[in-house]
Amino acid sequence: MANHALATLETALRARKLDRTLTTALPPLERHDGSALIATDIAVLDACLRGGLPRGQLSEIAGPRSSGRTTLVLQTMAASTRRGDIAALVDTSDRLDVASAAEAGIDLGRLLWIRGLSHLQSSNVNLTIADLKIAHALKALNLVLQAGGFACVVLDLADVPLVALKRIPFTTWLRVQRVIEGSDTACVLVAPQPLARSAGGLTLLLAGHTRWTGDADRHRHLTGADLTVRVVSPRRRVEGEVSVNAFSNDSH
Repeated sequence: MANHALATLETALRARKLDRTLTTALPPLERHDGSALIATDIAVLDACLRGGLPRGQLSEIAGPRSSGRTTLVLQTMAASTRRGDIAALVDTSDRLDVASAAEAGIDLGRLLWIRGLSHLQSSNVNLTIADLKIAHALKALNLVLQAGGFACVVLDLADVPLVALKRIPFTTWLRVQRVIEGSDTACVLVAPQPLARSAGGLTLLLAGHTRWTGDADRHRHLTGADLTVRVVSPRRRVEGEVSVNAFSNDSH
C-alpha cells in the first residue's frame, strides 16, 4: 500500500513538472558530466566541486563581509566569459567595481550588469528601502533567467540586511528553480548567510580575507583573496573544504 501511494505521488508530481522536488530526480552520485557544470577555473575548488557549479540549479555563495564572496563571484564570471559564454550580474546594491571585474579577467563585453537602484523612497509604510531593492532585483533576475542564453547568472544580495533577506518568501526560490531547471544556466545567490538552494544546487560557505588597493571605497579595487571554502551539497554528492588563493597564478 505504501509503495502504491508513493508511486501515485511521484506520478502526480511528474505530471505537473514538479518531479525536481523528488530525491530520485537528483543526479546519481557517480555521474560526472562536465557539460552540466560551469567551472570556476580555480583548480582546487573545481576539484572539490567535481567540475564546477551545476547548470539548471540554484546554488549559493555565503559568508560575512570581506570573506571573499566578491572575489569568488568575479572569478566564476570571468571563467564563463573566457570560455566565450555570457554572464549576468544582478547587482542589488550597485556595488560592483569595474576595475576589480577587469582585474579578475572578466570580458566586460560578455557581462550583463544590472545595477541596483541606489536612490529609492518607499511610499508604503510596510516596505523598507531594502525590501524595494530586493523586489527590483528579483524582478530583474526573473527577466534574465526567462531570456536564457546565460551560462552564469548571479544575484548579489551580499550587502542587503539579513533581516530583509529573511522576509523573502521561500516560494520565491522555488519559482526561480522552476525557470532554470533543465537549462544551461547556473544561477548563484550571494548572501551573508545560506539563504536558498535547489535540490541539486550547492552551498559554498566562505571564510577568509580579501586584498584591495586604494584608500577609499569607490577608489580601490580588488587584487586577490585568501579563502577557505566549505562545500555543502544534498545527499553528500559533493562535500569538502579547500583553501583558495584567488587571483594568483595557481588559481587558474
